[in-house]
Amino acid sequence: MRKNLQLLFLLLMVSTATASAQRYSIYGIGFYNLENLFDTQHDEGKNDYEYLPDGRNKWTAMKYAHKLRNMSTVLAEMGTDVLPGVGCAVIGVSEVENRRCLQDLCNQPKLKARNYKFCHIEGPDRRGVDCGLLYNPALFKVRNVKLVPYVYELEKDKDHATRGFLTVSGTLSGEHVTIIVCHWPSRGVGSFYRESAGKQVRAVKDSLQRDDPNVKVIIMGDMNDDPRDRSMSVALGAQREITEVKEGGLFNPWWKLHDSGTGTLMYDGAWNLFDQIVVSHNLLHKENAKDYNTLKYRRHQIFRRDYLFQTEGKYKGSIKRTHAGGVWLDGYSDHLPTIIYLMKEKK
Repeated sequence: MRKNLQLLFLLLMVSTATASAQRYSIYGIGFYNLENLFDTQHDEGKNDYEYLPDGRNKWTAMKYAHKLRNMSTVLAEMGTDVLPGVGCAVIGVSEVENRRCLQDLCNQPKLKARNYKFCHIEGPDRRGVDCGLLYNPALFKVRNVKLVPYVYELEKDKDHATRGFLTVSGTLSGEHVTIIVCHWPSRGVGSFYRESAGKQVRAVKDSLQRDDPNVKVIIMGDMNDDPRDRSMSVALGAQREITEVKEGGLFNPWWKLHDSGTGTLMYDGAWNLFDQIVVSHNLLHKENAKDYNTLKYRRHQIFRRDYLFQTEGKYKGSIKRTHAGGVWLDGYSDHLPTIIYLMKEKK
């Protein structure tokens, strides 16, 4: 039944996209936590020892090559349900060790065929995992890239360091769009730290809007919290309903989807939806109007393929990750990717 519903959903998406293709331009914007995309070399000052050939995971060149191939397969297929042969214009990623990993990733045949480029700034995380942004330069033109640091509010945390907020400003369909890629503090620490991240990203968003009131802001990432948690709903201020979004505000399309019982990662048999893409008010229609004379949010999607799930054994039905229980599974990630689609009427 579930597969039939998914097939019906995909058919509706494709038919809608096909019917709209002559009148509208459609753009896929995605996010994917790559779950520890490490190379096989030590980065000085980083605690990456488990991802070395003699480390706990016995991370060899062969395993790294498989990881690159698997990640590129998913990234290349993201968005193709609606945009066959094109895929996403932009994809934010997290848990990437360094620039070399992103370069190796973009050199994989499936991504190289679309000429994907990337944005990355080395961050302070002690394990060495950063955020990055892949983009198709034929669709998205980069203007500016900066890494806004995560600032600890408590004195006792001043010596710690974690991932900042990769902020990429560019042009999509002739419009100023800025994307903030996040990987907020883990569930291993209290909600306070993710709420702090929410407040800080909200401040970045407010600053962008003061600089250019017309900028369209997209905030994405592994938030380590669900849509209704305080970090997202209060600190960041991402609303459940479009009607609740005021000028300068944010809409979170994933809230209702998570309420329905689905998500992007599973813990103790329940779905969480940490991988979210949030949009600013000016990407939404005014009231009930459906005009697409500028870029507007159209729909959202959790990207699913059968190969992303375990098909047998104790963990059948679980997401097929790279390692589980100390065993290399040659899988993908412990998260599923997410995508939103933007639409604009052709001139």
